[in-house]
Amino acid sequence: MKSKSAEKIKLTSYDELFGAEENNVEGKYTKVPLSQLHPFKNHPFKVLDDEKMQETVDSVKQHGVIQPGIVRPCADGYEVVAGHRRWRACELAGETEMPVIIRDLDDDAATVLMVDTNIQRENLLPSEKARAYKMKYEALKHQGSKGDKHTADAVGEKAGDSGRTVQRYIRLASLIEGLLELVDTGRIAMVAGERLSFLKPEEQEMVLEAAGNIGAYPSPAQAGQLKAMSEEGTFSEGSIYALLVKKEGGGQSVTISSKKIRDYFPPAYTKTQIEEVIYSLLEQWKQRKGEEIDAGDTV
Repeated sequence: MKSKSAEKIKLTSYDELFGAEENNVEGKYTKVPLSQLHPFKNHPFKVLDDEKMQETVDSVKQHGVIQPGIVRPCADGYEVVAGHRRWRACELAGETEMPVIIRDLDDDAATVLMVDTNIQRENLLPSEKARAYKMKYEALKHQGSKGDKHTADAVGEKAGDSGRTVQRYIRLASLIEGLLELVDTGRIAMVAGERLSFLKPEEQEMVLEAAGNIGAYPSPAQAGQLKAMSEEGTFSEGSIYALLVKKEGGGQSVTISSKKIRDYFPPAYTKTQIEEVIYSLLEQWKQRKGEEIDAGDTV
């Protein structure tokens, strides 16, 4: 049985809530089977079966879906523009259909609406905002927004983020998945992630591997150094380890005479080449020590 408060809600209130006037698009209210719903392409927001989802499920069971989702027609049903969490809650609650507003939206208008109806959610991960802002930025550019700064300001308006903050998030979207996860978990600061995003994908892979091997992650200053090395063409595996080992060592430091080291290498070897050989040999030594320990524990 529907609540009286639900019966009092009019379609115009939904339009105001989801910005129909802004998009100048009318919609049709109806209910559709859950089997006909499909997720928004490249939907950047996570839908988790967490405590908040359970609260939504309980609400759906008790009151139904008070606030309809927004969908648009697609080849084999409807693409969900807003309401992915409500859709999932309906599934978990055992519902077979969900109330929606059907709207004819082009890709850009649908993207802007999708981002705007989700971007003010609490506890969004940096990766979610990065991908969402990038999608909305590109959509607004397609719609004819002029000037990067103006567009970035428009992108962040709904969430109260400045154009500069938006640009930083958009840079994060250029990180490889592994590094973006480290930003999400706080092991790499957002500022450091922004600087690492300027590295080539293969360079980012090298940073991710090195960080995983030694359990140390680039600070903002170190990320800036890595970016500079990439721009100067001096980026190498050895340079990554050299930076991260400095951080990991904390107060301990070991100084080896460069003159003594030179005795072990051909005169033509550069500093970078020498570093690569040293760290390669250290890694081999580390692996052998690990094998010796494992062998000693074997019965």
